[in-house]
Amino acid sequence: MKVLLEMIVKALVDDPDQVTVTEVEGENTTIFELRVSQPDMGKVIGKQGRTVLAIRTLLGADGMKLRKRFILEILV
Repeated sequence: MKVLLEMIVKALVDDPDQVTVTEVEGENTTIFELRVSQPDMGKVIGKQGRTVLAIRTLLGADGMKLRKRFILEILV
């Protein structure tokens, strides 16, 4: 899941070397902490948050299949 998230975000941004995804495992929940460069923040969030909402929807759909909950946090 982490690799998929990295691939999606790196395809969106101008500086893919600055993309880092940290995975925090819980019992039933996994939190992905996403860091991108400041100029690329708008590209990840998208207009009215639509891009990040689509990414979170993909994580949720995959989580249903694995019976786990995935949370995406974008850190500054």
